[in-house]
Amino acid sequence: MAAAASSSSSTTTAEEELTLTVKWSGREYTVRVCGDDSVGELKRRICEATNVLPKRQKLLYPKLGPMKLSDDSVLLSQLPLKSSIKMTMVGTVEDEIIVDPVDAPEVVDDFELGQDEVVDIKDKEVNKQKLRRRAGQCKIEIRNPCRKGKKLLVLDIDYTLFDHRSTAENPLELMRPYLHEFLSAAYAEYDIMIWSATSMKWVELKMGQLGVLNHPNYKITALLDHMAMITVQSDSRGIFDCKPLGLIWAQFPEFYNSSNTIMFDDLRRNFVMNPQNGLVIRPFRRAHSNRGSDQELVKLTQYLLAIADLSDLSELDHSRWESFSEADNIKRRRHS
Repeated sequence: MAAAASSSSSTTTAEEELTLTVKWSGREYTVRVCGDDSVGELKRRICEATNVLPKRQKLLYPKLGPMKLSDDSVLLSQLPLKSSIKMTMVGTVEDEIIVDPVDAPEVVDDFELGQDEVVDIKDKEVNKQKLRRRAGQCKIEIRNPCRKGKKLLVLDIDYTLFDHRSTAENPLELMRPYLHEFLSAAYAEYDIMIWSATSMKWVELKMGQLGVLNHPNYKITALLDHMAMITVQSDSRGIFDCKPLGLIWAQFPEFYNSSNTIMFDDLRRNFVMNPQNGLVIRPFRRAHSNRGSDQELVKLTQYLLAIADLSDLSELDHSRWESFSEADNIKRRRHS
């Protein structure tokens, strides 16, 4: 019993809240996290305070050693951390240079979790708590007003709207074909938010270069970045980040909910907290050779407009979007 007590006193419980002090560049910053957060979540909180991107941070705490804090997937409850401890962060703010995410490792294994595991993740109370905390911490900045009565389309950037791995003198060469036509048509029925797993600087830079932020035929309601994501854990795939739409619904309940939201992303793992609202788009890679043949956004425009008048988008099986027809739509209207 004594050994067990000693062990429990040296680690943090999953629900326990920690107030940590992070020393960086001659100043001290207070960061609040919970035991069920990961090291990656801790780095996000530090990023909020310092503007140093998580991938640029190196955390130092002598009692842990460098390896423990270099693994973003480790849960803080697994580490001997207590409130009021002080750790040091080494890192540089990217004020002048926008670093292309090309230098980040590419995700090639877009795993598909089993249905039972997906249900377990989205219904797990610890993940709901993370979502509630993130909704309170991450305030979405509205660029253009939400429109009553419109549905919501949430779009990824990398490999969805833009080939971020290929190189070109002009970013427009890497833009997915028919992007502006797609956004213009969708805007008639949907508010549009763009959510990337990269930094806000990258989001604003690329969307600005592609002419998305000031287009005369449509408006972008909001931009979200990696700071709005949460970390979840699965039995088969371990710890990974995802994009919980509940964060948007919590902040704009009078406009958006699970029945009127659809999200496009090339990684299905990003939908794990809202699987009924996600559509896996074919990734747009090798832009120079595929630019002339890629029709994905043309076809998805037809799908979005076909389902726009349905009362509940979450009842659809978006994995079968290519087989959806106007006949299906008419049939649904008769039964509604």
